[in-house]
Amino acid sequence: MDSQAIRDVVLRSLDDHKATDLVALDVRALTDVADYMILATGGSSRQAKALAKYVLEDAKKAGCPYIGVEGLDEADWVLVDLVDVIVHV
Repeated sequence: MDSQAIRDVVLRSLDDHKATDLVALDVRALTDVADYMILATGGSSRQAKALAKYVLEDAKKAGCPYIGVEGLDEADWVLVDLVDVIVHV
């Protein structure tokens, strides 16, 4: 699955689950770490945790590659690493 398709899966998931301040940054010309960084806000730690879980669930269903997640326990800030797409909630 290419990075644009992964980006679209993530954006759809976040939008469907009411994330706010949704921004997708094309960072291909800036770094080799990822092609896209996606930023989203949850209204609370509980919502941020839920958003990250929904992104993981929807990405896995779509067959997106997955490296890991950081910050899920505290959920003040959560990072989901989908190889070429990094999601910050």
